[in-house]
Amino acid sequence: MAKVLLSIPEKFLNQIDEIANQEQRTRSELIREALRTYMKRNVMFDVKKSNEQAEILDKLLD
Repeated sequence: MAKVLLSIPEKFLNQIDEIANQEQRTRSELIREALRTYMKRNVMFDVKKSNEQAEILDKLLD
């Protein structure tokens, strides 16, 4: 697995650590899950946007 150096404000890192401790997982696991969720949401948004644009195009071509 690759490693990434990341700059995060101390206050934000403390919040990440609190959540990770509450969920009994590592900081890395929590951040990976957050990024997966972010990427999935963006893919779903792009699909929705593409579908909306296809509907508009269909209406224009009718």
